[in-house]
Formats: sequence, C-alpha cells, structure tokens
Amino acid sequence: MERIGVRELRQHASRYLARVKGGEIIEVTDRGDPVARLVPIPKDVHSPETTVQQLIDAGVLHPATLDYRQLPAPLPARAGQRPLSEILEEMRNEERY
Repeated sequence: MERIGVRELRQHASRYLARVKGGEIIEVTDRGDPVARLVPIPKDVHSPETTVQQLIDAGVLHPATLDYRQLPAPLPARAGQRPLSEILEEMRNEERY
C-alpha cells in the first residue's frame, strides 16, 4: 500500500484515483499521520436503483401507484389551529439553531 500526503493527492488526484480504480489501495497522510485510505469500491455494490428494485422484488417495498402531483391537496388546518407544516418547520428550525 502506497502512502501519499494530502498535497500530493491534491496535485495529482486524477492519477491516484485511476490507480485506485485499477484495484490499488492508497493511504493518505497529513504531516505523516494517516488520515484516510482510498480503496476501490467492490464490484458487487449495487446502485440505488438496483437496490430499490431488489426491495420491490422481495416484497419489502411497494412502488408508488400515483404520481405525487396527482395526490389530493392537503386538508386545511382546523379553525383556530396552525397548519402542521408550519409546526413541523418551526420544530426543525429549533433543532438546527
């Protein structure tokens, strides 16, 4: 396994990525300390589309039968109550900040 510094990787990224694609493993160091390892992705890793299809085939996932644009309009909030979307947005903002 070859070890290279961050600067070397930055200057010759495409060269090292081509080597990784060819099967090599490259360790990246920052001031001599290992910080990352570039490894090729195994050939048996499936794309998200393939994974979704496998879940559908296994009966775990059921594909949508309608286009989301054909869904009915959301129900209005009850009189005197805020819409749930507004409450949810507020909760999300509180978690972030």
